[in-house]
Amino acid sequence: MTKDSATRSGAQAKEVVTQTLADLLIQTDKRQSAIILPEVGTEVCCGALSDQVERLAACLRQSGLEPGQVIAIALPNGLEYLVSFLAAARARLVAAPMNPANKAEEFRFFLKDSVARIVITSPEADPAHEAARDLRLQVWTAARNSTGEIQLSGSGFNSTTNDAPDAPLPGDVALLMHTSGTTGRPKAVPLTHANLMASARNISAHYRLSAADTGLVVMPLFHGHGLIGATLSALFAGSKIVLPARFSARAFWPLVKAHAVTWYSAVPTIHQILLVRAASDNAPVRSGFRFVRSCSAALAPATMKQLEDRFGAPVIEAYAMTEASHQVTSNPLPPGARKSGSVGPGTNVEVAIMGDDGKLLQVGTQGEVVVRGETVMQGYYRNPEANRAAFTDGWFRTGDLGVLDGDGYLIITGRIKELINRGGEKISPVEVDAVLLSNPAVAEAASFGVPDPIYGEEIQAAVVPRADVTAAELQSYCRSRLADFKVPKVIHFVKELPKDATGKVERFRLTALFSK
Repeated sequence: MTKDSATRSGAQAKEVVTQTLADLLIQTDKRQSAIILPEVGTEVCCGALSDQVERLAACLRQSGLEPGQVIAIALPNGLEYLVSFLAAARARLVAAPMNPANKAEEFRFFLKDSVARIVITSPEADPAHEAARDLRLQVWTAARNSTGEIQLSGSGFNSTTNDAPDAPLPGDVALLMHTSGTTGRPKAVPLTHANLMASARNISAHYRLSAADTGLVVMPLFHGHGLIGATLSALFAGSKIVLPARFSARAFWPLVKAHAVTWYSAVPTIHQILLVRAASDNAPVRSGFRFVRSCSAALAPATMKQLEDRFGAPVIEAYAMTEASHQVTSNPLPPGARKSGSVGPGTNVEVAIMGDDGKLLQVGTQGEVVVRGETVMQGYYRNPEANRAAFTDGWFRTGDLGVLDGDGYLIITGRIKELINRGGEKISPVEVDAVLLSNPAVAEAASFGVPDPIYGEEIQAAVVPRADVTAAELQSYCRSRLADFKVPKVIHFVKELPKDATGKVERFRLTALFSK
């Protein structure tokens, strides 16, 4: 073997080694701290995390579960969740994360739709237990033992760890996540080990994550933003994560200071909460962040500027979706060009704009955003009808409207199904939201369509005020920045906007509320 061929062989071996979640921690120093659990004052090193995952994976297979079977996980953020998820993936099972705050009826839908065999949840009686009982599914509860290790218990669970399970394959499905369902029935998205590892690799490389970084996880792990964007990408890079049970604005800055946090990723709602509370929480002017990432919903340019001015760190906006294993595009870190109002170029994911006829459009032309690449799913789970509509010539149709500029940066202009059709004029609620949010008196805003006997639809807006302001003043403000037909006919003042579990505004609920 020549020297050159040996080098190529070694590179190939490393690539193979990191193709599945079973190898996520393999290149990391086993003694290095991986997870900080602030509520219990514990740090878990990479070696201990890997050992716990291996032991639990063996138990899962010894309990009679077969490769490809689905395990539902309904747990809050914490070591219990992370070990359960990684162990399921290591055992060649499919983890189906679910919001532990779901109602029993919601759990019944998700459990039936995913064809789950087992439910892993917390010991307390909750709707997950009720739904599992109704569907005659076994429930295993996760808890830490006296040494801090995660253990499962329940009928049919076998704690035997005699034999290590077969290693997963890159093409094995590891994760089954449901879309948010804001424009229709939630669809189940199967993501393979190869999908997830490609995404973790892309995110880690794009933000130059390293062992010197510590991320604060504020997003739920049952969502791709928290699990892939904030956690798997960090573990892939050998970074530390601080993993509280839930986001708390009051605890945020003490955690940042105590653990020298260098970055966090969140939806705009959380960024706005931190901004509103910055003075009362004594937030530092120089946060120490290397960067702040914003994703999962549009970040208004005004909010971005306020964040950077107040916390002294670059804000990097990204675009992501469950069907593409989270991140699709992102603005670059400095000194790369960050374009306000844009979500950046593709991050090792191909991005194009497609017309209604299925043909790709030229630069600068608005159409549907389509994507393809190794992070993109092969198709929805048990849903051939949705798959026929979702793919054209190998491109996944996102349902988002956008434009690519001459540098390949993507500007999202709205959701196709959320466009407001006022007498034939198509209005993007994202554009109207951005204008409202640029007013200093507005903390949060969401525009939406309501039925109208003359125009078919009329535009209205819901606003959470930051200071005293009238609807007439906001309409006048909009009129100076928008065409008249885009100005909200009615502005409602509300205490809060309806959001899903990840903080994304649910416009359809505003339409339902104010159409009565």
